[in-house]
Amino acid sequence: HVQLVESGGGSVQAGGSLRLSCAASKYRYTSYCMGWFRQAPGKQREGVAGICTGPFGPYYGDPVKGRFTVSRDNAANTLYLQMTSLKPEDTGVYYCAADPTRKYGLGHVNPDEYKHWGQGTQVTVS
Repeated sequence: HVQLVESGGGSVQAGGSLRLSCAASKYRYTSYCMGWFRQAPGKQREGVAGICTGPFGPYYGDPVKGRFTVSRDNAANTLYLQMTSLKPEDTGVYYCAADPTRKYGLGHVNPDEYKHWGQGTQVTVS
């Protein structure tokens, strides 16, 4: 059973930046399709970014396009989310997730296809 552990959340002023990390407990597990999601209080979970292996680029949700960048270091078993130009509406708990059934293809943020989830890290933008 793989574990995913997010870190890097915190409080930041609008316009600031944060980098979230997601460490996987299995070697090179991050080579599978991985995603970042977030959930704000009182709102549904929202797909932020998804990345798979291959020539296709990552997927980004419309609210974060041009501001967030997803990347990974498979040798370090770590997924990242670089967040810049943060806005108060980016506030929420951020989760990373893994789709262990797929490595290749387009990045996606269909939560039903992600089987393993981290515990989340809080991001607060004021």
